[in-house]
Amino acid sequence: MSSVLHRPSGKAEPRPLADGRISIYQPQQQGLVYPELPSFDDVAAERRHRQERLVAACRAFAIEGFDYGFAGHLTVRDPEQPQLYWTNPMCVHFAQVKLSNLILADHKGQVVQGRHAINRAGFVLHAAVHEAHPDIVAMCHAHTVYGTAFAALGRPLDPISQDAAAFFEDHVVIRSEAGQVAVEERAGVAVGDWFRGVKAAIHQNHGLLTASRHSIEAAAFWFIALERCCRQQLMVEATGHQPMLVPPDRARYSREHVGSEYIGWLHFQPIFEHLAATQPDLFD
Repeated sequence: MSSVLHRPSGKAEPRPLADGRISIYQPQQQGLVYPELPSFDDVAAERRHRQERLVAACRAFAIEGFDYGFAGHLTVRDPEQPQLYWTNPMCVHFAQVKLSNLILADHKGQVVQGRHAINRAGFVLHAAVHEAHPDIVAMCHAHTVYGTAFAALGRPLDPISQDAAAFFEDHVVIRSEAGQVAVEERAGVAVGDWFRGVKAAIHQNHGLLTASRHSIEAAAFWFIALERCCRQQLMVEATGHQPMLVPPDRARYSREHVGSEYIGWLHFQPIFEHLAATQPDLFD
């Protein structure tokens, strides 16, 4: 039976500032170097952009040590055919993912473009979420050390820091199919059912998942951040002392300003620029 331990009662989307900026981090002073959200003249350019960022997200996961054999899958919708999604190939290390070996698949798990096989668990989980939530653009999952360890506790992340507050009332704990490998489609449906209105999920006895209605960059960064927050909470609890929590009103304020989709996208920009400069083969 599907069950969840922590589900938000509803959160407001970040409001534009009075001066029209999306975020307080956008400079008011004109003429400064600062990342700008991309715009596209044609769908081919947008597809290439999403593919490049998907590859960069895989490479970032490799740097973070998120690899575990063939486990782990990242997806992003195709901008022209939203019923299809791009994903990393089966049995290719995150560090070896590149433009030329990405695969395009449908919600039935059929590869429609690419030479490699698709990860069955990735299809079951991601296809179910993408199909159930047409607004979700991208999704990430990997078998990480600290996220998997924290998931064994079957409880939500506490707002022990400003970073953790970014997930306050913005993640769920899913108990359905806990610990059972997700290779049957009903398991994906169970996960997909709970992945609405939040950017992250802790699947008990399994690990972390993130989703974005904005970009693969946001989904990837918030996965990196969630893993980091799980590690920090485990470290704090290992001291045997009760941590001081950020009060709910302050946690919500922090989440609005440092936990939005835009901020996730913004955090990923230096990661992408570093990878593009140091690992040019990702564009092969």
